[in-house]
Amino acid sequence: MQNDPELNGKYLGSITKDFVVVADTLKEASYQVRKRGFSDFPIFPISQTDIPIGQLLIGRNELNTEWNYHITYLDEFVQRKLVEDENAFKQAFKNPDEFCCLFVVDQTFTNFLFVPFPEDE
Repeated sequence: MQNDPELNGKYLGSITKDFVVVADTLKEASYQVRKRGFSDFPIFPISQTDIPIGQLLIGRNELNTEWNYHITYLDEFVQRKLVEDENAFKQAFKNPDEFCCLFVVDQTFTNFLFVPFPEDE
């Protein structure tokens, strides 16, 4: 599971612009999910339209972002058969203290993207 070059070219600009605004909230949400024992694999589905995956965390109108940010866990992806090989996913999953796992959902494209959280200063 690698960051897809097609994704990088088409979406990375708008995702990066948004990520600066939402990174602290997503990092805290990821921490809370893990601390409370819900999952060691928090995933943030993002879309520009309504999607039925996870719970809405940040709507695009709340912080004037281009994307809606949802929160869920690996379990939902396995149940919905969006992830077929759970063990392979877990091995590819990057450290959630350092990286945010986004699941980009667009009309013709869906893929995982790991974005590094900004370094604490």
